[in-house]
Amino acid sequence: MARPTRTSRALSQNFLADRAVVAHLARLAVPQGCPAPLLLEVGAGKGALTEHLAARCRELRAYEIDRRLVPALRARFATTPQVRVIEGDFVTARPPRTSFSVAGNVPFSRTADIVDWCLRAPALTDATLLTQLEYARKRTGDYGSWTLLTVRSWPRFDWRLVGRVPRTRFSPVPRVDAGVIRIERRRTPLLPPAHHRAWSHLVELGFSGLGGTLHASLRRAHPRQRVDAAFRAANLTPKSLVGEVPPGHWLRLYKELSR
Repeated sequence: MARPTRTSRALSQNFLADRAVVAHLARLAVPQGCPAPLLLEVGAGKGALTEHLAARCRELRAYEIDRRLVPALRARFATTPQVRVIEGDFVTARPPRTSFSVAGNVPFSRTADIVDWCLRAPALTDATLLTQLEYARKRTGDYGSWTLLTVRSWPRFDWRLVGRVPRTRFSPVPRVDAGVIRIERRRTPLLPPAHHRAWSHLVELGFSGLGGTLHASLRRAHPRQRVDAAFRAANLTPKSLVGEVPPGHWLRLYKELSR
């Protein structure tokens, strides 16, 4: 009998051990009746999720950084023509030029790098990622607050928390529960591309903390009278905390201040 492959703490490996959860994650990544033409899997591991994703796409590129797992992966999918197992670090891969999706049980320690890669990929349509629950809740506003990354990318991407997975569904069992985050590129951006740089500048200034409040930060670039009017239009008070301002209110601030 072959010995089980040891997990690597350095690679932050926690494999899904519940087949029902694996199947559900695949359905979230590729809904029934909507086969993905090209799907990239982050961290294929032993192939549990790969198996379910393969049935839902025309082409699947399964990335695995742990070279110890690659031979077994390739053997497992040797007769599945739409699956290509790629040994290497997902975040060093060149994004496809044609439309594609991303899915995966993300190594918790690499979440930020993987999400950044997805947001920078011009042809990405959506990403469905199993991450630490805290990360998923912070990025999607589930705590009632919003992060710089989410607000800055909001005109182009919709962020949603679409599921939760108890830590006991993994092997080895991690210290925290997981959440499924869904990032979808908007078919029609909420702002024209020509406005993206100015939008990013406004959001980054607002989150800078300069002046002590969002209102004070924005006054560094705009007259107080205009900032006051923008806050009224967005139904905000000068004491509004930057992290508690929803993306929709940021859009109203931007539109008022960019006139």
